[in-house]
Amino acid sequence: MRVAVSGSTGFLGTALCASLAADGHELVRLVRRPAAAPDEAEWDPEKGIVPLARLADVEAVVHLGGANVGARRWTRRYKQLLHHSRVRSTAVLAAALTGLATRPRVFVSGSASGFYGPDRGHDFLDEDDLPGDGFLARLSQDWEQAAAPARAADIAVCHPRFGTVMGPGGGALGPMLPLFRLGLGGAFGDGEQFWSPVSLHDAVRALRFMIEEHGCVGPYNVTAPEPVSNGEFTRLLAAELRRPRLLPVPGFALRIAVGEAAGELLGSLRILPTRLTEAGFTFDHPDARSIIAAAVRG
Repeated sequence: MRVAVSGSTGFLGTALCASLAADGHELVRLVRRPAAAPDEAEWDPEKGIVPLARLADVEAVVHLGGANVGARRWTRRYKQLLHHSRVRSTAVLAAALTGLATRPRVFVSGSASGFYGPDRGHDFLDEDDLPGDGFLARLSQDWEQAAAPARAADIAVCHPRFGTVMGPGGGALGPMLPLFRLGLGGAFGDGEQFWSPVSLHDAVRALRFMIEEHGCVGPYNVTAPEPVSNGEFTRLLAAELRRPRLLPVPGFALRIAVGEAAGELLGSLRILPTRLTEAGFTFDHPDARSIIAAAVRG
């Protein structure tokens, strides 16, 4: 299969491309710099430049581009960058795909579990639930809507709503590991809020499922089927590292440290991957214990 991937140098994109290449698929990596390898193609969504010739006969396009949500404090300017880098690039790419003589069969355009808002308590959530409030919820809605031109052109559009992706060498677990390895980690706030993590391994497998299984369309929660409280997650992480777990980190301290983004750490999202499992997808790492082990042990 010939597959185009944007965001191919990121944590998830790198793993996806390695998986596809290992199985012999032909890759076109969309990069925002001069191409440095035969499988790379430069594009510039800010200027609306898409290398259409390199996308000829591509069967699937996976769009994972966008500034890192956790890289900086959410200043007004950085929130604008987070929004623009996702929505603008998606709109440009979706529109470009409609102009191809042979359109791709499927366009997998990223989204996030933040679609459901920062805090929905202990209620179970799946793809039938309405969007929530807050910055990430609005961003995710705009991000998904930006793919509308591809939908209108009868391209199957999938939106993987990623939970907290964790894997060796990066992801959401990366910033936590140094403190926990020193025995200085603890729960966030009261620890009762639910997290919906997913292993990097399963996130890649879910993306491949969407591009390889004909019939996938619409939103898919990419989260392990067993959400976990933050308190239990941090207990399991400390146990895996054979380190003590200290007292919880107070909510006010998190707000001072990271600002508005603290709401995402302290809020509760108990998300189920209903549509993925109903489509026949199975998780190799279905719970926090196996996700942590896979990330820590590599």
